[in-house]
Amino acid sequence: MSLGLTALELARIQFAFTVSFHIIFPATSIGLACFLAVLEWRWLKTQNPVYKALFKYWIKIFAVAFGMGVVSGVVMSYQFGTNWSEFSRIAGSVTGPLLTYEVLSAFFLEAGFLGIMLFGWEKVGSRAHFFATVMVAIGTCISMFWILSSNSWMQTPQGFAIENGIIVPKDWLAIVFNPSFPYRFAHMGTAAFLVSSLLVVGTSAWHLVKGRRDELVKKSFSMGLWMVLATSCLQVFIGDNHGLNTLEHQPAKLAAIEGHWETNYNESMPLLLFAIPDMQAEKNKFEVGIPHLGSLVLTHSLDGTVKGLKDFPAEDRPNATIVFWSFRVMVGLGMLMVGLSLLALWLRKTNRLFEASWFHKFAMFMGPTGYIALLAGWVTTEVGRQPWVVYGVLRTQNGLSHAVSAGQVGISLILFVVVYTIVFGSGIYYILKLVRKGPLTLEEISTTPHRQVQTAMRPLSTVDEPIDNQKESQEKHHD
Repeated sequence: MSLGLTALELARIQFAFTVSFHIIFPATSIGLACFLAVLEWRWLKTQNPVYKALFKYWIKIFAVAFGMGVVSGVVMSYQFGTNWSEFSRIAGSVTGPLLTYEVLSAFFLEAGFLGIMLFGWEKVGSRAHFFATVMVAIGTCISMFWILSSNSWMQTPQGFAIENGIIVPKDWLAIVFNPSFPYRFAHMGTAAFLVSSLLVVGTSAWHLVKGRRDELVKKSFSMGLWMVLATSCLQVFIGDNHGLNTLEHQPAKLAAIEGHWETNYNESMPLLLFAIPDMQAEKNKFEVGIPHLGSLVLTHSLDGTVKGLKDFPAEDRPNATIVFWSFRVMVGLGMLMVGLSLLALWLRKTNRLFEASWFHKFAMFMGPTGYIALLAGWVTTEVGRQPWVVYGVLRTQNGLSHAVSAGQVGISLILFVVVYTIVFGSGIYYILKLVRKGPLTLEEISTTPHRQVQTAMRPLSTVDEPIDNQKESQEKHHD
């Protein structure tokens, strides 16, 4: 069942589908793990029960996201041996060790301390538990380090030689710290914190809209907004530097992002706000732009020259239509995030942060935008790298397995869609139920009988109370 597409097209769609499901969970767990470490640190320092209550609420959402991330990541990696065995054969001597380092240094660290973090609150000392939480948070960041190193090497490969058609590593420092890695690691790390902080803000805003005004909701709303302020503004700076790095090392991708066809030798380059790139006609339709600003942003000069797509062979150009718009979705949402944080600053100054219902609705709307921007950013990165799986070294079509047919990949893609929709759709629904339920108030915590998980076998055991009594819970909070 090929669906009228080639094996290469179906294999790319399958990988894009699975990685899109996967990336939202690690991004959530990376940010929430660090948020949990901050909450526990604040509780140890102040003994304020609000921080402990928030920790015990957000660790449930973290546990579900972490579990979903592990499962989806394992499934995704199998495609390197099924659909992309030629890529693994040719480039596996570089990508294989990098992914192995991730398992040895990060996954084992997370697995070793995760049980203590999730289920050890009443079983180990407070400092030992905090140490476990910090180790899990560090483990998630180390995992991101190795994954981004591997992916960045595919974007800007360094430190290798080709021997008998096989990529052979020669300089591991050059491989790990390849030219785009520092920028992409900082960009993704900041994005993960931004995603999770917007989740915290959106969840808190939901309960503010519903009428809750207790200290737990206010505290999480305030802390989340401070993090959005820091990360959204930092992301603007990181994104600018990442763009300059892309201009130097992946000029075709940068030209596609900007919808830039003709090299501007004798004039400045505009910054296009709207356009419909036409790959066949090699031009844009319905252009709307700001004169001179493109050169200023990309070269920091009003008359800077940027290489156009026409200077690259047609077979080496990424799909400008997709990349142009995915980039603008990411940047547009990023600007809304900056606006959200600046509005929050103004409301703090006027003492209306917890009373401005219009702002709470805006913040609630912004809750999921971090995930949309994250996915749009990865579309820009991966589609912009095409037609290369290892930029300038190995074409995507040459990384496809010889043995797979369009029918085989089509059937497996349909199965992936069905299974992922059921399994991970259920996981997302479960998280949304937890979000809607919200944290227990301090009064509810003090009157709720203590229950302890007897057999801590899996992360989902962390959620140890019913989440379906939403109507009664909301009425109680409103009263």
